[in-house]
Amino acid sequence: MDSLMDLARDPAAWAALATLIAMEVVLGIDNLIFISILTNKLPVETREKARRIGIGLALILRLGLLATIAIIVSLTEPVFTIFGKGISWRDLILIAGGAFLVWKATREIHQHVALDEPEEGEGSDGAGGVARAVPGFAAAIGQILILDIVFSIDSIITAVGMTDHIPIMFIAVIVAVTVMLFAAGPLANFINRNPTIVMLALAFLIMIGMTLIADGLGHHVPKGYIYTAMAFSVAVEALNMVARRRRKQH
Repeated sequence: MDSLMDLARDPAAWAALATLIAMEVVLGIDNLIFISILTNKLPVETREKARRIGIGLALILRLGLLATIAIIVSLTEPVFTIFGKGISWRDLILIAGGAFLVWKATREIHQHVALDEPEEGEGSDGAGGVARAVPGFAAAIGQILILDIVFSIDSIITAVGMTDHIPIMFIAVIVAVTVMLFAAGPLANFINRNPTIVMLALAFLIMIGMTLIADGLGHHVPKGYIYTAMAFSVAVEALNMVARRRRKQH
């Protein structure tokens, strides 16, 4: 208890907490975009439940990983070498998670742009279009869990690199996931109301997936570059949305 009080009186600890919360919130954007796109494909009555379960799993995973921090840190130790590059368990998890993200986003993009007429009884929506495959609730939660694991490990390793104080990590993770919980609904509804945003978000997921793969292979891409590119793309799309709205008004 005395150590916690000393930590609470330390200005450096508060600065580390604020920085770590901001970092965790930013890192959570990737996870939130994926959850929003995936749950929007579910029936309306189950979307909110799926989002809450997905984000709740993210919180449980991150707190659980923090409780085994020594094991998480050891994941960065190389387990074998390929072409002179040491590959750790963290690298393997990032590569697998990145590959899954690229595959999933590419598949979603294909479903959005597919123009081929299906054979009768094979995916027709009854109105001359292509019916999208709707994932089951359990399948959606399973896919969210896979990415939760990848993003949680990356998040915790980032936290370990920023501070040595476990209580600060716990508080930062809880605050960041709480922000995700409140932001999930509005973000998912916004994406659902604006179809062009879906394509932009899927493009973001491909970029994030490729970044994870590159990171796992030892080619680290600074997160600032990624999020600056994402912010610029969102700004351009916002201008497009304003232009389309004004054309409709006239």
